[in-house]
Amino acid sequence: MKLNLRSGVELPVSPNYSFRPIRNCKRWLLLAIFAALPAAVCLADAEPQPVKLDELVYKDGDRVRGHLVSRDEQMILFESARFGLLRVPATDAKVMLANPQPSASGPAPAAPEFDNEAEWLLAELSPRALARSLKEFFGPWHGRVAFSTELVAETNNSNIVSLDTNLKRKWTSDEVQLTARYDYNDTNNVVTTDTVKALGSWRHDFNKWRFAQYVTTLEWDQASKLNGLPNDYVLLQQEVGVGFNLLVKPTRKIRVGVAADLFDIWNSAPTPAHNSRAATSVFEEVDFTLPWRMTLSQRGVGYLVPGRPAGWENRVELNKKLTETFSVSIKDEIRRNSPDGSAQNYSRLKLLFGLDF
Repeated sequence: MKLNLRSGVELPVSPNYSFRPIRNCKRWLLLAIFAALPAAVCLADAEPQPVKLDELVYKDGDRVRGHLVSRDEQMILFESARFGLLRVPATDAKVMLANPQPSASGPAPAAPEFDNEAEWLLAELSPRALARSLKEFFGPWHGRVAFSTELVAETNNSNIVSLDTNLKRKWTSDEVQLTARYDYNDTNNVVTTDTVKALGSWRHDFNKWRFAQYVTTLEWDQASKLNGLPNDYVLLQQEVGVGFNLLVKPTRKIRVGVAADLFDIWNSAPTPAHNSRAATSVFEEVDFTLPWRMTLSQRGVGYLVPGRPAGWENRVELNKKLTETFSVSIKDEIRRNSPDGSAQNYSRLKLLFGLDF
């Protein structure tokens, strides 16, 4: 066997000679090149250039550095390098841009062109396009539409569906929040959960430390059971309370307070009935903005009714923004011994995928 080189010289090679060492050398050479690339990049960037960041300036003088995402007359959306995405009322802060945009507006960007109808449909149904449509529809309201579904085929066949919608709007001293939720679960074609719940809340801040709020909740459960018997009901709960802000920071808020509650419940099964009951409650609320574009919210309520065991509710939600319009969250809700005496106890842990607007 002979090896022909480019120079035309032929060298004798033994038939038993193996080229594996040469191939191994090439492999190690490639690995060395890829391993050296990060070091080369670091050496090329040994003299970092100063990065210009926008600044979010609060009324009290606090400053947060990052990048402005968007702003309108109601809300500023600011991406902080340390605290993640911040939603700040436009009346509470202002933005100082590192590179101010020229005042003269240039020509409007041309609309994207699509080769076929399928590409246009995919673009219109993308999370960003859907979020933009929701924002245009709701205007100054900000919120999230989330869903969760699960099909389990084991010894017991289960079908679980959850839909969750949240709307929020802030003014200088007021905040309004609207929430609607639907939970459904059937096991072996037997419905175990079929609940519609709507909540509306209004909070007015008298100053930085004191506030008052009104919360109303409407719950319709068509699959509830009480002592093994059907217990379909409609529950209307109204809460009027006052509270105190223990902590007020751009990324951390803690509130506590007391409230008077009124429960009205209408039962349709097993026999139609209506009951009304008053209660006193204490509550605490937590809203934290965490690193890595995460937020944590929690609300716990304890009810005191003479002659009945103390009741309580707790809700915890951890939300993680994956993009500007898409997020994932874990929500845990518990209710025990509702003061109305008939509403169903529950404990629900859900993983939700949401579209933010």
